[in-house]
Amino acid sequence: MTRTVAGVLTLLALLACSREKKDIPIADRVTDAIPKLEKTIGVPFKTPPKFEMRSKDEVRKFLEAQFASDLPDEDLRGSERAYKRFGLLPDSLDLRQFMLTLLTEQVAGFYDPATKVLYIVQGASDDMVSVTVTHELVHALQDQYFSLDSLRKIKRRNDRQIAAQAVMEGQATLEQLASMLGGGTAVANLPGGWDRVREVIRSSQGSMPVFAGAPMIIQETLLFPYLTGAEFMKNFKEKSGGKLPYDDMPVSTEQVMHEDRFFLNRDAPTWITLPAPTGGTDAYENDLGEFEVRLFLFQHLKDRDAAYRGAAGWDGDRFVSWNTPRGDATAWLSVWDTAVDAAEFYDLVDTALLKRFEDLRPMQSSGERRVYSTKGRTIAVSAVEVQGRPSVLYVDVPAGSSLDVIDLKKVKLEE
Repeated sequence: MTRTVAGVLTLLALLACSREKKDIPIADRVTDAIPKLEKTIGVPFKTPPKFEMRSKDEVRKFLEAQFASDLPDEDLRGSERAYKRFGLLPDSLDLRQFMLTLLTEQVAGFYDPATKVLYIVQGASDDMVSVTVTHELVHALQDQYFSLDSLRKIKRRNDRQIAAQAVMEGQATLEQLASMLGGGTAVANLPGGWDRVREVIRSSQGSMPVFAGAPMIIQETLLFPYLTGAEFMKNFKEKSGGKLPYDDMPVSTEQVMHEDRFFLNRDAPTWITLPAPTGGTDAYENDLGEFEVRLFLFQHLKDRDAAYRGAAGWDGDRFVSWNTPRGDATAWLSVWDTAVDAAEFYDLVDTALLKRFEDLRPMQSSGERRVYSTKGRTIAVSAVEVQGRPSVLYVDVPAGSSLDVIDLKKVKLEE
């Protein structure tokens, strides 16, 4: 599993005031860490973990190849197209190039499930090596009880993939900190708690300049598995009676973020299947999930409470982006727990549009549908029902195009 936010590990180490000795050979660090991790996680390594040294150039080539495999051009173009339409990425951003630069920023090592080897980058700082060895050994141990490669096979289910990553990265972060601090109880007493960790990471302009300059959606979705995932795994560890999490994983960011929706009343999301959009080609589908819906609202409202409140009733969503003769188009359907939740989201999206576009011109406005014109585009937000479920449909098409791009009667919902 690659280090998507390598600098996070260093900052966690600094925050925890690690007192590990310097200049310890890597082999000795691995040998020393193994029994500690086996004890705290509760299972042994089935086979001894392997590690090898690699140059920075070799690591970059590996990460480039893995990124291309995980996100082929078709998926990258579709995702980039949709997130730009949602206003979550700047129009000028070359997403592939930016992500490759970000992925290799300060990378010190990674565990590769394909080769079953922990790779350490030659010349990495001692602090980075210390935390990376512990963190990646957790991934090596995980991989002996759950196929980490299977996470890469979750395609076009963004929310489910992030939830699964939250278990794996969250456990690695939690056990890494416990090892550095001397035990799990010390993790619970981090100075300032997890909010302080987030603050330190977000203010780390000097140590992670590429990450610091990333769009908010990229920063937050990269941090989520490490930090919110660690909080989830702390709760899991306290409530599971020593069980491993791999046979009963959260399937949505909603379950990761809300303790009651996983541990008490399991709230399974609604899976949405959209029909093919009309009048287009090169269609790409995916979902946002409650966490990214919250980010969408915050991006445009700049109101944390409103974003949390507006996303809290999420029960499922699905978007599709495609090309038309006039340009690209996007349609996004979300399903809500109650009619009140759907109505609140409908109003907040409308407010978000008014704040996002200075030249927004109303074309139609009613209690159930609002249509706007801006920058050669037509955007419609509609309160709808799908199989009796309160829903909201968001459509963004080139000016002059039909807004009737999704046949709601052909939408399928599954619990």
